Amino acid sequence: MFVLLATLWGGSFVAIEVGLHYFPPMVFAGVRYAVAGAVILGYAAVTTDHWRPRARGEYLAVTVVGALVIAGYHGLLYLGERHVSGAIAAVVVSLSPVLTAGFAAVVLDERLTLAKGVGFALGIGGVAVVAGLNPTNALSANVVGVGLVFLGGVCFALGAVLTRPLRTDLPAASLQAWAMLGGSGLLFAAGALRGESLSAIQLTPTALASFAYLTLLSGVVAFLLYFRLLEQIGPTKLHLVGYLEPVVATLVSWAVLGELVSSSTLVGFAAIFAGFAVLNRNAMRTLVATVRSSDFAERVPFPDSVTSIRPSFGREDSSGDSDASEGAWSGSVGPADD
Repeated sequence: MFVLLATLWGGSFVAIEVGLHYFPPMVFAGVRYAVAGAVILGYAAVTTDHWRPRARGEYLAVTVVGALVIAGYHGLLYLGERHVSGAIAAVVVSLSPVLTAGFAAVVLDERLTLAKGVGFALGIGGVAVVAGLNPTNALSANVVGVGLVFLGGVCFALGAVLTRPLRTDLPAASLQAWAMLGGSGLLFAAGALRGESLSAIQLTPTALASFAYLTLLSGVVAFLLYFRLLEQIGPTKLHLVGYLEPVVATLVSWAVLGELVSSSTLVGFAAIFAGFAVLNRNAMRTLVATVRSSDFAERVPFPDSVTSIRPSFGREDSSGDSDASEGAWSGSVGPADD
């Protein structure tokens, strides 16, 4: 399920790049999340008795996620992908967990340690390498595109941090559904301000395929996988999916569009991941230990009476690092293109 989720979300960056040839960017994102939000809301209404916000904190959480994570992030991502490829956008978006740690230090007064500072610097440096930023090309299309996607990641990270204090009982599916619907309304409004309209859509087979993929596979199926994995392995391990997505996006770009990323993009991605690893070194050590223990357990047949000692994702392990009990929506996850 983890690999499938990374594949669906990683392919989204290429589907957006293709679809932007036929859709105005804000309308494209708005229609996508209006449809996906309606489907997921139906799923939430069937699977839970708490399918709509009730308390003030729940309305506030929906507003923050809808405005920043859905509208702000996706609006800037779609605008940015008019200038850069989906593979490059996926690499820049992988910086979001690093930005989240930086915002948490500022907004939530979390202690900014030397390790966090190093991790943040590595991540920002990686984005600068991907953009090929230098004084002579500060206004080039590539730099503008990377800058827009980067600002989208800033919106996502800020939304993630602002929702942390808003611990609510609203299930993840309900929260995501209402945020998608509210965010789609903001995207339509932004599109109207830009002069976009539904009449500008070109309904070709390629356009319909791109929209179907983004709405049904990436928008609905992937989020259902996300909800299931969130329960099983928790957000700390699940947000590693964001570092498999650029790999998928690069392979899909090559297979579908014949595009290849440059060596500087690979160096930039390595720097971003290094920043993430420094910031989350304890979780990374726990994950490696868990995988090794699980591999050992698969190779050595334990008697039935002692199988309960086998480690499992999402449950408290020997380090005490348990993340399965965190809130239903965690900004540390993803965001893929989401």
